[in-house]
Amino acid sequence: MVEKESQFDKIKRLSKNQKHIRNIATSAHIHHGKTALTDNLLAASGHMATKSAGSLEEGMTTWQHADEQERLMTVDAANVSMVHNFHGQEYLINLIDTPGHVDFSGNVTRAMRAIDGTVVLVDAVEGIMPQTETVIKQALRERVKPVLFINKVDRLFKELKLTPEQMQQRFINIFHAFNDLIRKIAEEDYKEKWLVDIKDGSVAFGSARENWALSVPFMAKKAITFKDIARLYEMEEKEKKEWVWKNAPLYEVLLDMVVKHLPNPIEAQKYRIPKIWHGELDSDFGKSLLSCDPDGKVAFVITRIVIDPRSGKEISAGRLFSGTLHSGVDVYLNLAKKKQKVQQLFVYNGIRPEQVDDIGSGNVLAISGVTGEAGETITLEPETPFEELKHIFEPVITKAIEVKKTADLPKLVEILKKVAKEDPSIKVEINEQTGESLISGMGELHLEIIENRIKTEKGLDVKTSEPIIVYRETVGKESPAVEGRSPNKHNSFYLKAEPLEDNVYEAIKSGELREGRIKKKSQDIADVLSKLGWTGDSIRKIRDVYKGNVFMDETRGEVHIGEVIEMVLDAFEMVVDQGPLAREPCMKLKISLEDIRLHEDAIHRGPAQVYPAVRESMTEAMRKGGAYILEPLQVHVIEVPDKFMSIVTKLVVSKRGQLLEVKHTEGHADMKTKLPVAEMIGWSSDLRSATEGRGTSSLLDQSFEKVPASLQPDVVRKIRQRKGLAENQ
Repeated sequence: MVEKESQFDKIKRLSKNQKHIRNIATSAHIHHGKTALTDNLLAASGHMATKSAGSLEEGMTTWQHADEQERLMTVDAANVSMVHNFHGQEYLINLIDTPGHVDFSGNVTRAMRAIDGTVVLVDAVEGIMPQTETVIKQALRERVKPVLFINKVDRLFKELKLTPEQMQQRFINIFHAFNDLIRKIAEEDYKEKWLVDIKDGSVAFGSARENWALSVPFMAKKAITFKDIARLYEMEEKEKKEWVWKNAPLYEVLLDMVVKHLPNPIEAQKYRIPKIWHGELDSDFGKSLLSCDPDGKVAFVITRIVIDPRSGKEISAGRLFSGTLHSGVDVYLNLAKKKQKVQQLFVYNGIRPEQVDDIGSGNVLAISGVTGEAGETITLEPETPFEELKHIFEPVITKAIEVKKTADLPKLVEILKKVAKEDPSIKVEINEQTGESLISGMGELHLEIIENRIKTEKGLDVKTSEPIIVYRETVGKESPAVEGRSPNKHNSFYLKAEPLEDNVYEAIKSGELREGRIKKKSQDIADVLSKLGWTGDSIRKIRDVYKGNVFMDETRGEVHIGEVIEMVLDAFEMVVDQGPLAREPCMKLKISLEDIRLHEDAIHRGPAQVYPAVRESMTEAMRKGGAYILEPLQVHVIEVPDKFMSIVTKLVVSKRGQLLEVKHTEGHADMKTKLPVAEMIGWSSDLRSATEGRGTSSLLDQSFEKVPASLQPDVVRKIRQRKGLAENQ
């Protein structure tokens, strides 16, 4: 008798056939139905009882933390693998379920690195939302190809009572809006190539919760019309389920769409690698990355770290771009610059990780025994690492966190380090002298959930301060060159400060212009800057790009500059981290070293002489350049029923906000507003009480702008007081 091949054996066998692998994610606005979709796909592939699939009461399978069950939302990106049969051939589908709430968009950005295609879900009633746009931005930035699934179609019948014709019109509107976004955001080569098309089946619609989906080619194959769909909602529950299972099974339509329209790792890596890896494409390592070669050099990128609650061990999930990994092999971590041993390899069987001995490139998997950061590139020998993972929004809200019992302090330090690993979009600063630690996140909810996890999962009693806002410093005009003298009076540095050009700053932010010190002439940087209108002469003078600021070396014929330039850059980076006004980070600065006078004896121009001189010169130059404070502003889209519009307008104005535009749709208003983060503490509860719980707001964009001149002295004084700085510091 032939033994039936188990699901896990199938997954192991298919993981070797790269053409039959699809690495994908689900992504969407919050509550548009991603997790219910993942659950029902899992159920169909036989990993879960069909009864509880997609039911909120029983809790979704992919919700691993208690707080996700309570808040009914997905916080971590859970990995899932399944096997799908398409035209008589089997395919392995690795699916990552991502959070839709904007405070967790860091998780989405990281999931995008591991995959090649994404299914974007859009609620049929709400249409394209701000978060949908953010998600498409994140996907296209990593060259991940999107397909569209219009979800919650049952609401069109049950709530809006639409006719089949109106329903078709609704789908066409969403489909056009989706393609407009792709045209707006995608790079030139993909603007047309990656548009979705209703006719070829790269658009599907249905209801994840009710387990059905259709696409135009599938309807033609089964001879179904839109009228049949309308009839669905006149049937009894049992009859409906049978009809759906026979004529419109969710898993079949969706996974067919994935297999047919999303690329396999071999195709995808040809165009994704040049975008996300900036090494030599002609080197052996570059070639094995481009061809996703299982016999090539190993390259594994960690996209997410999970700490196993039972053993406390770190498991790093990620994507193997080339080579084959074996358990027990010694590997090199390129960012941490250290060697470690891979103890175990896991592939996902459903949501359970199961151990394997070896696995080839093109797969999403997890490894244990290696402790790296998310974004780490793991190879056998030192190689050029992958570009760092960029998050769309920077953390803007900070809380101080301390333990109630002093004895718990070492435990807090350890837990915060773990938290920062599990969620790299959280920034953690630990001050071991004062015992006060700072955690910064994307918004109140983000920090609240982290705080809650420390209390419940890690079992530590902590108290946190009121939220603190993160400000920035910059200059308003060009300053004269200012002399800074070293303590021994033998060395002088002349620096000037001026605002950095907007287009250069944008290029740094979008990752086009790479950050870091520039040792030798780099063609990439020259290309980017000459496109922005810089001359060859000024491109040669650029020495450092650091946190959105640029350092230029304008000196001529100085013999000893090579010996001190690294120290000068150290001092420049120190001032950028803590500016002159209130020790807040600086942005959009262009600092030029105009001239230096150095002592000829090297012993008299060491770090103890160079650092103070450069710092003095740079802070004074910034003051003369009219240094000012910038505060973070967020653009939120607020959705409210029409009758609450005037109340919400008052609320926005009372928080120093401005209304940018208002759109009306059937009884609802979408208000686009710009609000200072400093005034947004408690925002969600204020909005709820003003609109009787019916208003929602979601973050669309974030920027830093000048603090009103009347408020600046006050803001500076408060920050300095909080940091305990004396008048002259």
